Amino acid sequence: MLLALAVALAADGLQIALGPLGWPGGDQIIDVVAMALTSWAIGFHWLLLPTFVTECVPLLNDLPTWTGCVVAVVALRKRDQKRSAPGP
Repeated sequence: MLLALAVALAADGLQIALGPLGWPGGDQIIDVVAMALTSWAIGFHWLLLPTFVTECVPLLNDLPTWTGCVVAVVALRKRDQKRSAPGP
């Protein structure tokens, strides 16, 4: 979980820092790497797909969507673990 969060923070940070430079295809490369590493670290979750698409929308790609997605996926998985845990 920490690795996925670190990847998300790095991806969002790079996109914010390098965004004004406007290097062609750079944001998409970061997004592909972020999705692959995040999926590897925490497993695939359906929330990763809309996050990936949102990153292609101008102005929305300036938001920390990868970080928000990873936090949401981790919270959902923890909630599911609590529900499936056997009671006393």
